[in-house]
Amino acid sequence: MVRNMLPSLQAATRLARTATRPNVLKPRWEGALQCTKRDFSITPCRPLMETSGFTDEQLTVRDAIFKICENFPDEYWMERDQTETYPHELHAALAKDGWLGIALPENLGGSGLGISEATMMLQSIAESGAGLAGAQSIHANVYATQPVSKFATEDQRDRFLRKIISGEWRTCFGVTEPNTGLETLKLKTLATPTQDGSGYHISGQKIWISSAQVATKMVLLARTTPLEDVKKPSEGLSMFYIDFDLNAPGLEAKKIKKMGGRAVDANQVFFENYFVPKDALIGEEGQGFKIILHGMNAERCLLAGEALGLGYAALDKATTYAKERVVFGRPIGQNQAIQHPLASAFMHLEAAKLATYHAARLYDRSSPSHPEHDSSITSHAVGVACNSAKYLAAEAAFTACERSVMSMGGMGYAAEYHVERYLRECFVPRLAPVSREMIMNFIGEKALGLPRSY
Repeated sequence: MVRNMLPSLQAATRLARTATRPNVLKPRWEGALQCTKRDFSITPCRPLMETSGFTDEQLTVRDAIFKICENFPDEYWMERDQTETYPHELHAALAKDGWLGIALPENLGGSGLGISEATMMLQSIAESGAGLAGAQSIHANVYATQPVSKFATEDQRDRFLRKIISGEWRTCFGVTEPNTGLETLKLKTLATPTQDGSGYHISGQKIWISSAQVATKMVLLARTTPLEDVKKPSEGLSMFYIDFDLNAPGLEAKKIKKMGGRAVDANQVFFENYFVPKDALIGEEGQGFKIILHGMNAERCLLAGEALGLGYAALDKATTYAKERVVFGRPIGQNQAIQHPLASAFMHLEAAKLATYHAARLYDRSSPSHPEHDSSITSHAVGVACNSAKYLAAEAAFTACERSVMSMGGMGYAAEYHVERYLRECFVPRLAPVSREMIMNFIGEKALGLPRSY
């Protein structure tokens, strides 16, 4: 079982820094996807994504996750998409083998690995055919817990994170609001201290909250000081880790019908004097924006990985079809009009892959607790790298999905070939959690030193 692999994986992490690849990591899958060779295939099945240069830990994670995902074929995900049914089985399988704690401390039951390995895990889930829906079913449990792990007290970490790792609890992430959108510093959801000092009453709205119908916890960003009473907009925001009980008074979640990723619910959430205890506060009151940034950069890496997985999955379908679809006596993949757009899409994915794992490596090694901590890595460098990776991976995934559908013609439009589902899902990383345009604003200002444009 994969849980039994984790101690070996952790040992391999240490050994790999000083020695050659340990035997425990062999054998490794040859392909990036589970690939069944058909008798009438024109060329042999071979890896799609180039895996040279990855660490032993990343490749072991990749192999183990693909092994789990073998139990969730394309038909499973098509049915979940069409019926809008949550993939509880995948969450349970990953929790059973300990993967939900991949980037959380070992003393809490996690594996103590980094965002680099977590990115590979989520990429592999998406790439297996699960797409964005499969990855998003555990997405928040990985990144939203990062600021909790870093800034919570030891007692809070022990109480809050163990049950996330075991799968008993699930979490969602509450930041975006309907009337502020990307203007995070203008959030209006208010956490008002109770008169007896026992906690806070939360009032306000959040939108596009994934998994709110199944979550038992929420990482929430709310104002403890009204916007009009602070000197800087970044002040007065606080982060909470709250019970998310839809049966409790003052809390409601309404599902949003959406284009893709239908297996995982998206919601608008309403708070009306919803009580949370005082110890739900993570870190210092008023410092929530700085704390939440730690999770946001991690999310950009993870979403970049998911986009890559989606793009490679689509490209794998299209190239297989191009090898096997014969028209006018020759496979359509022999025609440059088919071959060149797919080849271009592959190169864009490979380039985005390099940017993504570079960003994840910077994120991990910027932490003082990382064994290979590099004090020269600044928060500015991490922010630029993570935002750039998310942008590039999202665009590469869109290109791969769109060209895959088009290269397959009418069959690309058919649900049974699955690429139409990938195309519907590939808009998510282009839109969220931050738009392409806002990333370009960020890079223009922070990397190029241009005047702020918004």
